[in-house]
Amino acid sequence: MSGQTQTEPMLADELDRVYALVSGEEAVAASGDYVSVVSCRPLERLITQFRLSTFERDVLLLCAGAALETRFLHACARANGDDRAQWPTFAMAMTVLDGAHWSTLSRLHPLRYWRLVEEGPSPSLLQAPLKIDERILQYLLSVPSLDSVLEWLVRPLVRSEVETADQDAQRIAMHWQRETMRAAQPVVIQGNDFAAAKRIFQEACSRVDLVPFVLRATDLPTTTAEREIAARHWTREAVLTGAALLLETSSADNADAVAASLAWARSVEVPLAIYAEPGSAVERIESLPIRMSQPGREDRKQLWLESLGPPAASLNGQLDGLVDAFRFDEGTIRLAALDVVSRRSLEDSGTLAETLLQSCRDHARRPLEGLAQRIDPRAHWDDLVLPDTQKEILRELMIHVRHRRRVHQDWGFSSRYGRGMGLTSLFAGPSGTGKTMAAEILAGELGLDLYQIDLAAIVSKYIGETEKNLKRIFDAAEQSSAVLLFDEADALFGKRSEVKDSHDRYANLEVSYLLQRMEAYGGVAILTTNMQRAIDPAFLRRIRFIVQFPFPDESSRRQMWSRVFPAATPTEGLQPEKLAQLHISGAVIRNIAMHAAYLAAEDDLPVRMSHIAAGVRTEYTKMDKVLTPAETGGWA
Repeated sequence: MSGQTQTEPMLADELDRVYALVSGEEAVAASGDYVSVVSCRPLERLITQFRLSTFERDVLLLCAGAALETRFLHACARANGDDRAQWPTFAMAMTVLDGAHWSTLSRLHPLRYWRLVEEGPSPSLLQAPLKIDERILQYLLSVPSLDSVLEWLVRPLVRSEVETADQDAQRIAMHWQRETMRAAQPVVIQGNDFAAAKRIFQEACSRVDLVPFVLRATDLPTTTAEREIAARHWTREAVLTGAALLLETSSADNADAVAASLAWARSVEVPLAIYAEPGSAVERIESLPIRMSQPGREDRKQLWLESLGPPAASLNGQLDGLVDAFRFDEGTIRLAALDVVSRRSLEDSGTLAETLLQSCRDHARRPLEGLAQRIDPRAHWDDLVLPDTQKEILRELMIHVRHRRRVHQDWGFSSRYGRGMGLTSLFAGPSGTGKTMAAEILAGELGLDLYQIDLAAIVSKYIGETEKNLKRIFDAAEQSSAVLLFDEADALFGKRSEVKDSHDRYANLEVSYLLQRMEAYGGVAILTTNMQRAIDPAFLRRIRFIVQFPFPDESSRRQMWSRVFPAATPTEGLQPEKLAQLHISGAVIRNIAMHAAYLAAEDDLPVRMSHIAAGVRTEYTKMDKVLTPAETGGWA
C-alpha cells in the first residue's frame, strides 16, 4: 500500500485500514446493518473509470477515512501538527503520501473535475480542508443512494424484465455495445408517443444491463454553470452505477429551452437517449436516429384489448369505432383504460362502451384545450332550416365519416391513395344562416367533439409562428378525430398573392403549409365563410363537400319563427306568417326572440307580438337598418 511513511506510522496504519474497508475485504456497517460489498469492488471501478493515479487514490482514501473513523481525525491532526486541524489537506497529503504531483490540484484532473472531493473555505487551496463527496463515500461503502444534485432532476424507471422483438430497442442496444460507453453518440428517438419511446428505451437498457432513468428538459437548471455541474454529476453517476438516461425534450417549447437541452446533452459522456417530437431542432444533433411510427389501427386495437382485459369482450364491434375515432398513442390508451376501470369501480350506471367513450373524449380534449374553443353540440336536425339539397349533402358527409374505416381500410382506398383521405368541407353563405349550427349537428350526431379555431390566436405577425400554431392544433386533433371548425376561414385560407416582398413570400408559405396539413388531416375539418370567392382555389380542389347556406326565403323564415321559442316559453298570439315578412337571417331571428322573451318576463306576460316588435326595433337599430312598412304591415 503506497503511503506508508516513517514520519507518521499511525496515519499509514489507518490508511491501510480504510483501503481494506472500501476494497471489499471487509463488510461495511451502515445504520446498524451489514451491507455486502458488490463483486466488482467499488474502489477498483472508481480508479479505473476515472483514471486515478496512485496518489489521487490515496488522497481519496484520506478523505474517506476522515469521514468514517474518529481516530483517523486524530492521526490527521498529528500529521498536520495542529490538534484543531483534523481534516486532510492537499499540503498534508503531499507531505505524507508517496507519488505526490502538483497536477492533482488542477480543476481538470479527476479529483476536482469529477467532484470526488470538495474543498472547504480557506485562503489557500493547499491548506483547505478536504472532504469526500457524500455520494462517492456511499458508493465506496455500497450504500444504495442517488447523487444529491440529481435527486430532484432524474427519476428511475422500472427496467423491462421481458424482452420482446422490438427492432428499435435492439438497434439502440447494439449501438451502445459497439461504442465505448464513455464516448457513445446520443440516440434520438423521434415520434409523437413518449410512452412508446420510454418503453423502447427501457427495453434497450435491459438488453445491455443498464439502469434506466428519465429527465425532463424543463427541469434542467437555467444557468450554464449549473447545467455543466449537473452534466458532470450525471456522467459520474452513470459511470459508477451503469445507468442510462432518457431526456424528454417535448416539453421544451421554445428555442432557448431546446438549445439549453442540446448543450447539456453534449456535456454528458455516457449512454443517453433523447426523445424529440417531429420537426424539433433536436433531430439535427449528431446521433443515432430512431424514428418511431404511430401505432396502426390493428396495433391500437390490440393495445385496447390488452389494457381493458377480459371486459373488452363485451364491447363486441363497438371497439372498432372507438379505435377509428380516437387515434391515441400507446401511453394515452393505457391511461384511458385505467380511467375506465376506475370509473367502473365507482359508478354502476352506464355500459362499458359508454364509459369508454366518455373516457376517450376526456383524454382527447386535453391536448386541444387552450388551442381552440370547445363547443358543446346542442342543436338538432329539427333546429336547422335549409333546403333539402343542402341537408342531403350534410347527411352524405356523415355517411363518409361513419364508413371511412370500411372504405379506407377494408376496401383498400388508403393503401392506393395515401393522401386526401381527410374530410374537409366548406360551408359558404351569409352570416347567420346556420353554418355553425350545422357543424354542431354533425359533431353531435357523430359523437365527436367540436372545436372552433380562434384565428386571432393562430395568426401571428412573426415569421413561422402561424405554422407552429397550426401544427399544434392539427397534431392534437389527430388523436381524437375532433371536428375542427375554422370560422371566417377566408382570413386564413385566402388566395395566394403575387410575391412583391418578403411579407408576401411568407404569407404564401403559410397558405402552402395549410394546404399540406388539410390534405393530410384524417379527421373532419369544416371551413365557414361568407366570401367564398376569397378562398384560394387550391383549397377548393381539396375540399370534399361544399354546402351553400342561402339567405332564408320567406318560407324558411316562417319555419324559423315557428321553432325559435323553446317549448317551455309562454307565448300568446304570435303570427309566424307575418313575422316571416322581416328580411333577416336565422341568427337575427334568434336575437329578437331572446330580447322579446326578456321584455315579456319583465311584464310578467307571455311573449306577444308587441314584445317581438320592440325586439325588432332594437335589432334593426343595432344593424343600422331601416324597418320598412312592407316588413311590418298588419302587425307592428
